[in-house]
Amino acid sequence: MADTKVGKITHFYDKIGVAVLALTGSLKVGDRIRFVRGGEDLFEQEVESMQVEHESVEEAKSGDEVGLKTTEQIKDGAEVFKVS
Repeated sequence: MADTKVGKITHFYDKIGVAVLALTGSLKVGDRIRFVRGGEDLFEQEVESMQVEHESVEEAKSGDEVGLKTTEQIKDGAEVFKVS
């Protein structure tokens, strides 16, 4: 089964290591995600926590913008895929 695109990074706060992800699909804590930019795989990580409007959530849906702690720096415009 192919990986599913779930959104795109719109901003990265490097001081706190948090990316803002505009969702086009659903995502929940525990999902494994992969970051891709310019067709190049950057890194994978597990979703350990997410926030919507500074409130912790277990699950988010298409149309939400979530704050997501990342294990590495990521540039705006990177696409995010849920690893199946």
